[in-house]
Order: sequence, then structure tokens, then C-alpha cells
Amino acid sequence: MPMRVMILNGPNLNLLGVREPKIYGSVTLAAIEKSCREFTDSIGATLAFHQTNWEGQMVDWIHAARQEADAIIINPAGFSFYSIAILDALKMFEGPIIELHISNIHAREATYQHSKMSSAVRAVICGLGAYGYVVSLQCVARMLDALPDSLPQPLRIGPV
Repeated sequence: MPMRVMILNGPNLNLLGVREPKIYGSVTLAAIEKSCREFTDSIGATLAFHQTNWEGQMVDWIHAARQEADAIIINPAGFSFYSIAILDALKMFEGPIIELHISNIHAREATYQHSKMSSAVRAVICGLGAYGYVVSLQCVARMLDALPDSLPQPLRIGPV
């Protein structure tokens, strides 16, 4: 059975490419989704890719992921800093979860430096821009032993 990944994007990420390009870059969410789909297709995985500005919708997708996904990559955006409901939903997911941020939240204003979600995830990737999505996919594929054997060892396994 192919690896199933759910990528969840929080509020205002639908405006990537226009929203504060000095912080978030000029790449659109549609371009990110296309790149993620190309990566998952190349390794034989399936991808569900969602964006919402509504907290309850995010919780519903995380609940659905319990049956529909082996891993979650979540860019909680503004939900990061206050949503106990999303945090609790993430705690119920048994597979690997990667929290992703386009910007380096630790180098930003105090409001953006502490994500409540981090305590419920396996890894946090931040500051890599839109490329962080591809890195996150590679990481969950590695965690689930779903990278193709044809990849070179440094990409498939890392240091041994």
C-alpha cells in the first residue's frame, strides 16, 4: 500500500505569493501543491492537500487523517500560537506529524516564536521557504520507510 500523506495549511496561506513576500516569498500555494504532488507521484505516494482559514475545518481534517493518512504535514500558520483544539486533535493522530513554517518563526517577533503545536509533533521544519514542503515530504517518507531504494543512500537513509 502506498504511503498516504495529508498536508494541511492554515489561515492566510491561500494568499501566498501576495502576502508579505519579504517574509513568505513569491511562490503561490498552488505552485507548492504542484511541487508536492510531483514529489509524491515520484515516490509512489498519495497526497491530500488542504488549506483552510477555519479552525474547526482543520480539526475535522486531522480527525479524518486518522483513517486516511499515514503522516501529516501541517503548516498551522496563525493557529500555531493559540489553538488548543488543533493541538488536541494532533495528539490523537498516531503517525508521524511534521510542523512546517515557511519563515523562521524563532527569528520573528515574539508573537510568532512559540508554537503550541510543537509539543505534539515529531519534527519542526521552519525557515526553508516553500522548499520546506518538499523537505517535509522527504522526511515523512523516510520516517515511514517509503523512499525508493533507487535513491542514493544519503537521500534515502542519511548518515549511518
